[in-house]
Amino acid sequence: MLKNCKHIIPFLLILFSTSCSGQDCKTINDNFVSYENALKVIKSADFSYSDDCNTSKSSWINDAKYYSCDNKTGYLLLETKSKTYIHKKIPIEKWNDFKKAESFGKYYNRNIKGRFQLVL
Repeated sequence: MLKNCKHIIPFLLILFSTSCSGQDCKTINDNFVSYENALKVIKSADFSYSDDCNTSKSSWINDAKYYSCDNKTGYLLLETKSKTYIHKKIPIEKWNDFKKAESFGKYYNRNIKGRFQLVL
């Protein structure tokens, strides 16, 4: 019986390690079932670039994260007290400008809101 275990254990390790990794970000198709599903898929996907921003100076935005496959455009997740907003196809330049903004809320309202919404 121990002879058979030598072959099963490596197989189980490979199976476990591949099933627990996130989805390749290039296979995300934006056809999410719900907002919660979109958050789960985006947060667990394997992106080549991810970044977050210290939003402690903001009275409205609690957290901001950016995820990109190609280092050109990506998803922006803005967390407030009541909701997490998901925006897609945000140019990385907009993300970098957002991080440097004097007011995150003003920058968001002028440059992102209404332009990059994830519509379900």
